[in-house]
Amino acid sequence: MTTLLYLVRHGETDWNAERRIQGSTDIPLNDTGRRQAAATAALLERRTFDAVVASPLSRALETGSVIAAHLGLDRPATYPGLAERAYGEAEGLTNDEVLARYPHDDIPGRESRAALLARVTETLGEIAVRYDGGSVVVATHGAVIRSVVNAAAPGTADRVHTPIRNGSVHSFRWDPERFHAELVRFDDPLEDVSDGPGRYAFDYQNPLERRS
Repeated sequence: MTTLLYLVRHGETDWNAERRIQGSTDIPLNDTGRRQAAATAALLERRTFDAVVASPLSRALETGSVIAAHLGLDRPATYPGLAERAYGEAEGLTNDEVLARYPHDDIPGRESRAALLARVTETLGEIAVRYDGGSVVVATHGAVIRSVVNAAAPGTADRVHTPIRNGSVHSFRWDPERFHAELVRFDDPLEDVSDGPGRYAFDYQNPLERRS
């Protein structure tokens, strides 16, 4: 049966506001991020969901927990495969600092996009099997969402007018035959309500993802 997956980017953190690369570093939501999570939860109540799952990183888990509580669902189960892309030695740095230290973009310890997509796809497949035929909110991260969007609809997430904002929702239909997520809506308006919760686009906060 078809499983619907609604990928939600976590709310804002202080590092987001400072335009620092987060990656696998566990930075919590700030007050703005908690308000964004609540706004997204109110948006999601327009539809019915069977479960909320989340990345184990606290910014995503707290976002998922706010959503689950609002929807009357159990606390999110966590999946390590939903964690943000690891950026190695770039984590904690601003774009200017990254450019100064690694002018050739040779950042030690950075996870490849191929490796990211492989683990995320495997994890979404696991979630789709567990909640076969259901609708699931997946609280995760910007690079994770970008990887899934670009695999499903190449180039969509790279357009300037379609940013991945904190608190934004992106809906997919899982295809078990192809083991692949099919994009339903990027920045899903959930019945004509916009992606208003987020202040900053993911590209604005994480310029590394604009590079090849």
